Amino acid sequence: MSDFWRWMPLSQRTPQDESAVTDDRRAALDEVLGAVLDLPLPGQSATERMSAVAHSAGLARIWSAAGGDVDRFRALLRARRCSIRTLSRAVAAALRLAREAARALPLDPMVAGAVALYAQAAGPFERRAVVRGHTVRATDADWAFGTGPVLEGPAVEVASFLLGVGDEPPQPPTAPGAQTEGTSTQP
Repeated sequence: MSDFWRWMPLSQRTPQDESAVTDDRRAALDEVLGAVLDLPLPGQSATERMSAVAHSAGLARIWSAAGGDVDRFRALLRARRCSIRTLSRAVAAALRLAREAARALPLDPMVAGAVALYAQAAGPFERRAVVRGHTVRATDADWAFGTGPVLEGPAVEVASFLLGVGDEPPQPPTAPGAQTEGTSTQP
């Protein structure tokens, strides 16, 4: 029997524990905000950094409700659902701040994958055009999406590019014998 049946709905694929699957991204958002607080930006306080992220991510109303208090802001966010759109905006703002600090943003590769997948559909047109018709694969995580010739890169760099923050697009694999066609594995 052909292998493609395992990807079909209601297939005989081996069942896996999917109890942790959710569309609520509040834990990931809190992790990103924690990383923003750890960025060393001379001349910019933690409150200023958090305010910048809040406004870029469309969370200005919650920031105002928190009275500009970082801990209260994070607590308010932990108490409400967070969409992938909000998470993507926060990640983009955090990546911009990290670039300003000339530091890498410590971002979970699976969060980067979820954000990259979202940005592949909703990010800047010129960035989406680069990856259209390709499988985009992380070199440091177990995710890929799309179909066609493979483009790859580190998860955070792929997300950064697709969000319009970084300028380095994913590249074709360079290793000998590297896979050139891929299948979708969603983050």
